[in-house]
Amino acid sequence: MFHVGDSIVYPMQGAGLIVAIEEKEILGEKHRYYMINVPIKRLQVMIPIDKVQKSRIRLVADEPTLKHVLDIFQYGQTDTNLSMKERYKINTEKLRTGNFQEGAEVVRDLMRLNKKKALNASEKQMLDSALKIFISELGIIRGITESQANDLLNKRVG
Repeated sequence: MFHVGDSIVYPMQGAGLIVAIEEKEILGEKHRYYMINVPIKRLQVMIPIDKVQKSRIRLVADEPTLKHVLDIFQYGQTDTNLSMKERYKINTEKLRTGNFQEGAEVVRDLMRLNKKKALNASEKQMLDSALKIFISELGIIRGITESQANDLLNKRVG
């Protein structure tokens, strides 16, 4: 169970802050909801507390986890033998897990590929979305701006 003030990550949306826990009646049924501000997308999300496990919401990673992920980001290997279709399927699954490390791997691999040759439209969109989510969490962990987080990542791409 999360609490008001917790920094969380909502997979496919980004990092945010639980600003309230409210009870609402929808279609005649009362449920308790987490009210989450997701600054990177400028939206407020309402997640039913009883659906949190299914939504894969998790707490923002800590600094030791971030250091490990940034090392993988910089030094990890990118599989360049996959077809675009295989890569897209694998990356989509990684992003859906909401796992911090897997999201970082998607960003790293697509950034590296984009440096070698232009990505197609679907992978470019995936990179943009994954990058925003990753940067939103990185910014919260380090207490830095989106621009500073972006600069940090660009230095780390090997």
